[in-house]
Amino acid sequence: MLVPVRCFTCGALLADKYYEFSRRVAAGEDPGAVLDDLGVKRYCCRRTLLSAVEPVDMVMEYYVARKRFKVE
Repeated sequence: MLVPVRCFTCGALLADKYYEFSRRVAAGEDPGAVLDDLGVKRYCCRRTLLSAVEPVDMVMEYYVARKRFKVE
């Protein structure tokens, strides 16, 4: 898992907020309200957290397909 440690634009620390943010959004809360509650005010920081993806989940789709079709 690649957690954004700092905001790419302003350098604010985001790693301590990422797991709480992703847990609450997965539970069905509004992402904007969660970011407000966590104290993330800047647009650049909000964008960094909102656009963070799990690359492992995307790669695993190809790994499973490779095992299923036995591609070497």
